[in-house]
Amino acid sequence: MRTHNQYYVQGNYINADNINADSFYARIPNNKALVANVITVFEHQRLTAHDFAHVSDFHWLMAQEFAVFTIKRKQGQWQLKVGHHIGIILLPSGMTLELLPKLNQSTQYNNIAQTRHWVQGMLSDLTRLDARQSRKLPSMKNLGQFSDQSMPLSVEAPPLSDWLLEQFLQRLVRYQPTQHYQAQINNQSSLQGRLVIKEQLRHNSMQPHKFVCERSVLSQDMLANRLIKSALVWLMPLLPRSICTPLLRPWQPLFGLNQRERQRLESIYTQAKQQLSVLPLQKQQLQAAQQLVDLAYWLLQQSNASTGYGIDPTRPNLPQPRLCLLIDMNQAFEQWASQRIASMFQQVSSNYRPFYQTQSVWLNDSEGQACVSIRPDLLIYKTADNDNNQNQSDTAVSKETVNGCYSHVIDIKWKYLPHAGAITSSDAYQLTSYAQAYQAGQGWMVYPVLGDKRRPVALKQQIYRDSGDNKSNISSDISDGTKSNHLNHADLWLIPFDVLTGMVNGDLPTNLNEK
Repeated sequence: MRTHNQYYVQGNYINADNINADSFYARIPNNKALVANVITVFEHQRLTAHDFAHVSDFHWLMAQEFAVFTIKRKQGQWQLKVGHHIGIILLPSGMTLELLPKLNQSTQYNNIAQTRHWVQGMLSDLTRLDARQSRKLPSMKNLGQFSDQSMPLSVEAPPLSDWLLEQFLQRLVRYQPTQHYQAQINNQSSLQGRLVIKEQLRHNSMQPHKFVCERSVLSQDMLANRLIKSALVWLMPLLPRSICTPLLRPWQPLFGLNQRERQRLESIYTQAKQQLSVLPLQKQQLQAAQQLVDLAYWLLQQSNASTGYGIDPTRPNLPQPRLCLLIDMNQAFEQWASQRIASMFQQVSSNYRPFYQTQSVWLNDSEGQACVSIRPDLLIYKTADNDNNQNQSDTAVSKETVNGCYSHVIDIKWKYLPHAGAITSSDAYQLTSYAQAYQAGQGWMVYPVLGDKRRPVALKQQIYRDSGDNKSNISSDISDGTKSNHLNHADLWLIPFDVLTGMVNGDLPTNLNEK
């Protein structure tokens, strides 16, 4: 199926001579309807050359060997199968390849705007963590750089490429290249600044008419500015030419990072942050500058990490950074659902404490050596009502200082589950093992759905007990009103998570305060 579509974005008018945050209004600034040429594809989709407006784009993707694509040959033609990733890739033709998630076959093409809405909401949500504790979920990686103060989404959600551009420009229009004093040493014919005697003797013993001087010069040539300039140039292909010039004007005197600096991007980023930290900036100015540098670094880092091998015999040197953003959907959904569900528990009671992907030893050998470890996506620990020790680390629970128990162990899966019978045995084994290991009262397997029609489903474990020649099976919720003492199993639930609202569906399976 040809997936090419044209998406029209209505922007606001912008005065090229006076760009500021108010005139920008957090939208892509242009004075005409901007046609964004976007090829929208979904997870698991198979792409061929016929799906591209320019066949050369398909061949370029084949040559890049992106990890997100699996290359296959079927019925005499090459195919690229999309994996579990979302994001954008700027193609050589100037078109943008947009990768969106897919929950089931029926939602693939019915409402692209709806999918964009919740994906953009998910990525924004991942930054709205507890600022007071300065805590981020483990393995946050690329997701922590988006604005947590972005404007509400429009009725027609923009493609991910336009949304990403907005995140960067929202910061950029409120920021001017920072200036600071830099020490410069020059060998010159006039004495200006401080004479560097040691260097003077070394270089000018035979030319007394010259002086090695050190002086402080106010300059914009600092690593933070150059990092931002490189990211800005990288994003320019997404903007119409009519507004590139006014955006670039304050940055024109600056050079971006050279090829060697891009190869050691991490150390350049660290130095840039250090330079910013010592500048005499107000708190808000410093925070804005640091956020912009963080996002610029992340964009360039993605370019370095995701452009593949770039097989091109005509360009032996490393290619220029190309706009490419690829996010693992499994990881993104796990982090999003973990954050949302943890917030739900904490709203019920402050006694609930979340632990994200805590790794624990599950099986030891006879000598006490660890054999198998487990790492649930989310653990909920309920402290005793009289326990006021709420400021401990999120990484572990100290039994000596905290009274309570693990109330819920939660496994989160990015997979389509049409009905309860579709749960795999491996997922069931994993959930049961987690609940048993932590002696949790409830085990949840959380999976994504569109809408609020699906309801939580209780899973009843069948227990088989040998009674002589006959074997009887006993439901785990047996009974006579109470559980048998040898059937101390957790209540297992399949919990649908509505991606449109970012919440679990239905009433809570049980009163959380009673577990």
